[in-house]
Amino acid sequence: MCNACSYTIHNHQHHFGWDNALVPVETVAPGSTIEFHCVDSSAGQLTADSTVKDVETLDFGKINPVNGPIFVEGAEPGDALKITIDSFKPSGFGWTANIPGFGLLADQFTDPALTLWKYDANTMEPALFGTYGRVPLKPFAGTIGNALAEDGLHSIVPPRRVGGNMDIRDLAAGTTLYLPVEVAGAMLSVGDTHAAQGDGEVCGTAIESPMDAVMTVDLVKNAELKMPRFTTPGPVTRHLDAKGYDVTTGVGPDLMSGARDAVSSMVDLLCKTQGLSAVDAYMLVSTCGDLRISEIVDMPNWIVSFYFPRCVFE
Repeated sequence: MCNACSYTIHNHQHHFGWDNALVPVETVAPGSTIEFHCVDSSAGQLTADSTVKDVETLDFGKINPVNGPIFVEGAEPGDALKITIDSFKPSGFGWTANIPGFGLLADQFTDPALTLWKYDANTMEPALFGTYGRVPLKPFAGTIGNALAEDGLHSIVPPRRVGGNMDIRDLAAGTTLYLPVEVAGAMLSVGDTHAAQGDGEVCGTAIESPMDAVMTVDLVKNAELKMPRFTTPGPVTRHLDAKGYDVTTGVGPDLMSGARDAVSSMVDLLCKTQGLSAVDAYMLVSTCGDLRISEIVDMPNWIVSFYFPRCVFE
């Protein structure tokens, strides 16, 4: 329980999809601190006892639940919510899956796969992958967003101009996020908590993990913000930098093709050097490897790089 919190949004107070007609679960004043008890992105369909068969039978109507919505008093279109991400209380359980039809290399990985994670929720020591891989952890909420101005139910899967399923791993403790407001009250919702993720979340899942998130919500009047923006409190890759990186690249006139080539090459490299199966390598790099646009001006070809932290296996 968060002693300093003004409100608690419990794990059953969630919804699926953005809809500005939803009834808010709470009305808060600007400056309120809220604790969200977030379920994982499968809404509890995958547990510590799950097998790959459970990936095959996932109900996609229950994917990516978010807690809320929260009505913020005084919020009007043209304003922005200022969300200070205070802390996370992880659960110690997580999962990563290859879901057929989903992910950057979906055409190459057509069969379901599942990795279950157990980590120390108090020390947050790197989580064990296989027999000797260790993935550094950095909890964050993959989905933080306001309701859209357009009426009706909108999928929660793609990110939006008002935030949503952004999957930015740097939306961690200490970060301040600003989101555009398009409807009265903003109608903020939070969910999709992760214990770790690489930039790109290339297989479509990270270390998906239920946890509590504490955030302070304030209001910036007349911000006229067009897209989300955020400020981090300091270095963002210190948990990965210690041993350097192995890097593969994709070169060509299309950034998506370049990203696919870079990730595919890293999967091949880890299969060769670490003896991983291809699908295990694909799921692993989704939790801790980073896609970066290294060059985008020397036409007609651009370079996308994929950075894999060497500390995982050293």
